[in-house]
Parts: sequence; C-alpha cells; structure tokens
Amino acid sequence: MLWFSLLLICVLGAMSPGPSLAVVLRQTVSNGRAHGILAGAAHASGVGLWAIATVWGLGLLVSQNPVAYQLLSWLGAAYLVWMGFNALRFAAAPHLQAEAGAKESYWSAIRSGALISLLNPKLAVFFAALFSQFVTADQTFQTQIIMVLTVAIVDGLWYALVALLFSQAHLLTWLRRHMKRIEQLTGVVLIGLAIRVVLP
Repeated sequence: MLWFSLLLICVLGAMSPGPSLAVVLRQTVSNGRAHGILAGAAHASGVGLWAIATVWGLGLLVSQNPVAYQLLSWLGAAYLVWMGFNALRFAAAPHLQAEAGAKESYWSAIRSGALISLLNPKLAVFFAALFSQFVTADQTFQTQIIMVLTVAIVDGLWYALVALLFSQAHLLTWLRRHMKRIEQLTGVVLIGLAIRVVLP
C-alpha cells in the first residue's frame, strides 16, 4: 500500500510542468523522437541520483545547507538562461540549424536532460519531504533500492511517453512548421523559469 502511494506521488511529480518538460519537448520537436527519449532517460538518471542522495542523507544535507542550495540554484538558473538564449537565437536565425547539420548530437540531448535534473536542488527538497514519509530506521537496503528505482523509472517512462506522443508524424509536421514560434516560446519560458528559480 505504501508503495502505491509512493508511485502516485512520483507520477504526479513527473507530470508537473517545468523546465524538464520544456527541454524534452524541445529535443523531440527540434531533433526527433530518439533525442527526446534520450533526454528523458538522462533526466531520469539525474532524478535517480538525487533520490539515492536523499535516501542516504546527502539530499537532506543540501536542502538544509543554504550555501549549497543557493549555489546549485544559481548554477541551474544559469543553465536555463543559456538554453533559453540558444532557443531565442535559433528562432531569430533558423538557418543556424541547417548549417549545423539539422540535428544536434545524441550527446547534446543526454547532457541537456541530465543537467536540468542534476542542477535542480529543489529535487533534494522534494525527495527529503517525500522520503520522510516512507523511510524508516529499520528499512532494508532492498526496500530503499525499490523506492529509488520507482522514482527513476516513473520519471523516465513519463518523458519517454511525452517524446513518443509529440513525435507522431502529423503532430511533428505541424510543430516543425511553427518551429520559430515554438523556439521563441521555449526560450522565454526557460528564461522565465530561471528568474523564478533565483527569486525568493
């Protein structure tokens, strides 16, 4: 019963819109299904690392250490701004994508997905609050591993589903026809999210 409660919270957490969704969508629309899935899988790996750190107490330390939390927040915000400006740059000069070979590398998709989760200290706070409801003093290592895997797999499956849905031929054709507007919106959203991260 506790596991189903954890599963439900993880599903709702994964589905909440934010910079992670924007990154996976951008990779899917700009570069294709495989890029979106790779970005989602890399994001899930970062989420899994935060979950492990929290279970072992490191995430709680970060969430209670203002300096560490602030540093990660600023690094994450800087990365969001960098991605936002890149999106706006492409919207202003779409020929740049063609010159670059039409697609980014798979490594670029993996890096984007991983960094957007690893540079998000709010995940430490989220997991500290979440796991405090499920972690007990006499809990086995196997149970903790199941909890961490649940978090990572749910996250990865959600973003894989997003990539699959938004890479359907008819929808993808429409999205790419409006790529300039999408890139502009993505850039504004990412920079706006960065501002929200650094503001109290």
